[in-house]
Amino acid sequence: MRYGFVIPYGDARTTAELAALAEEHGWDAIFVWESIWGMDAWAMLAAAAMTTERIKLGTMLTPLPRRKPWDVAGQTSTVDNLSNGRVILSVGLGVAGDSRFWMFEDDPGRVVRAEQLDEALEMLPHLWRDQPFEFEGKHYRARKPADLMPPAPPPPVQQPRIRTWCVGAWPRRKSMRRVAGQDGWIPNYAPAGATERTEMTPAVLADGVTWIREHRAQQGLTMDGYDVVMEGTTPADDPAKAAESVRPWAEAGANWWLDADWSSMDPAEVRAAAERRLSAGPPRIE
Repeated sequence: MRYGFVIPYGDARTTAELAALAEEHGWDAIFVWESIWGMDAWAMLAAAAMTTERIKLGTMLTPLPRRKPWDVAGQTSTVDNLSNGRVILSVGLGVAGDSRFWMFEDDPGRVVRAEQLDEALEMLPHLWRDQPFEFEGKHYRARKPADLMPPAPPPPVQQPRIRTWCVGAWPRRKSMRRVAGQDGWIPNYAPAGATERTEMTPAVLADGVTWIREHRAQQGLTMDGYDVVMEGTTPADDPAKAAESVRPWAEAGANWWLDADWSSMDPAEVRAAAERRLSAGPPRIE
């Protein structure tokens, strides 16, 4: 099991300082929230890259249909080079039905956003090379230029692509096929007929992991290096209780635990709580 920490709010300086603290106390990754209108997540992660040497740096998460794939490719490549190959890109459809996330545009709907997500995921490995390419999708395209194009961003250290985690709604097959082809699953539970978000359980997670394993085997792929990511909140002052919160998920097949506390967005409260939790170390299971 590897352990990450999600910073719910903070500027680039705070992120850089908390990332160094996380590395000092044995955490494996630090994540920031990519907002629609707010502080730039990739500038924050670039700052964190300069204060750390080992831990992974990622978003939790990037609403990829809200972004241009070529912009995301340039930002992630820049930070991956700066950090010597430590970026994790976490992607999903983006929040639906929440006016805070649709202040500047209309929600095109889940079907369109799913199409955009699939096309962007297909384009990104091409964009993470320094060669022009051709792509023709319903929402995005790429044409080889007739003349010399402006310099492409240098390819990331990670090849053939930056490590990419994707939200997947179990047991919806189209969603699960998408995540099975990436590098990790951020689980969501969406049983047939459910009108609201349904709670994920270790038993449900285990079923999803089994399906991914079998689907990847059919494609000639193994689970070696594949990540299953769970997120939750554990206490800073009770290591045994923290570990016991994580254990059922590890037994169900998760190999990443992300500690996240979204109870406050007040900068001072977030900073103080993050320092306490990071200094206590990750909720390691024996």
